[in-house]
Amino acid sequence: MGDQTAPSRAMSLFFDRAKPYLAMVSLQFGYAGMYIICMVAFRRGMSHWVLVVYRHAVATVVMAPFAFFVERKIRPKLTVSVFLKIVALGFLEPVLDQNLYYVGMKTTSATFASAFVNVLPAVTFIMAIIFRLEKVNLKRISSLAKVIGTAITVGGAMVMTLYSGPIVNILWYTHGGSQHNSSSSSSDQQHWVTGIITLISCIFGWSGFFIVQSMTLKEYPAELSLTALVCLMGMFESGIVALIFERNMSAWKIGFDSRFLAAAYSGVVCSGIAYYMQSVVNKARGPVFVTAFSPLSMVITAILGAIVLAEQIHLGSLIGAIVIVIGLYSVIWGKGKELSASNTDFEKGKPNQSQILGKNISDLGDEIDIESTGISNIQAKKILAEEP
Repeated sequence: MGDQTAPSRAMSLFFDRAKPYLAMVSLQFGYAGMYIICMVAFRRGMSHWVLVVYRHAVATVVMAPFAFFVERKIRPKLTVSVFLKIVALGFLEPVLDQNLYYVGMKTTSATFASAFVNVLPAVTFIMAIIFRLEKVNLKRISSLAKVIGTAITVGGAMVMTLYSGPIVNILWYTHGGSQHNSSSSSSDQQHWVTGIITLISCIFGWSGFFIVQSMTLKEYPAELSLTALVCLMGMFESGIVALIFERNMSAWKIGFDSRFLAAAYSGVVCSGIAYYMQSVVNKARGPVFVTAFSPLSMVITAILGAIVLAEQIHLGSLIGAIVIVIGLYSVIWGKGKELSASNTDFEKGKPNQSQILGKNISDLGDEIDIESTGISNIQAKKILAEEP
């Protein structure tokens, strides 16, 4: 019986350890699909201000019932401190990050914007150190791996951003989009400054979201409820912003087309499910682990962009992708090494039950802290000796 259960237990343990990795990798496929779908919707005249509102309206409708029924017995009390953090979360991600990202994507391209977002792990890593959510000890190889891996990831992103190189026709029909991309290239040069500023602001907003999310989960450890509340708050806040910046009321009308698909897909997958999965992994592994996988979406987006949007793939994109994957592996390896070390230290420091039962009364008396008890060691021994 023991021989039969041992493999199943090992397999179960493997899947438990692999869940955070599988969740984050699958999420990058979801983000890549959103980039492509939203780009198609924008080309057909959809306002990104309106998209953000509809996106979080859909996410609220989908996630609220699950949060209400699944966590009705474990949901903590909503304090003023938690409410203010939810307001901040609703502004940082739905309002600031998404709108600025869409502006940057429209002024550049889906591939360029997703490539620039690869600096997200580095910015989050720095912010996590500032807010003491991440520890760095350069004497340990795990910390060095995280630092070096983050630097490599940023380097790969810069290669993709600053160096294009010759076109690589990895798909037989990518040459068909040469005319489109030549005009797109000139547009990139024209809107370069605007795209860079908006994308940098987007990165800081997104990193701040993960930092505040990690802090909020310590006070409000109900991932589904937090997700629903953030989506609801994001809908209201982005609605106010949209009414200010989008004066054309006809922009709010959408039919069953790519615009409806963009709102539904991004709402369910990239707001509802993504916020929840990120909350669970953030709570277990921290914000740096969550953002470490974001470079993968760039690789997926570049391939989908070439297929769906006829965007050309350049040599710089391929080189940057390889460099980013190397940096990503280094960061994940360092995080895994730290987790293993912390588990080992915990097991070593955990007292054995036989050791506890085998304690001698006189030994216990010697270990009593004089300052915390206010009595001397001699008095402590005398008291313990009189115990039956």
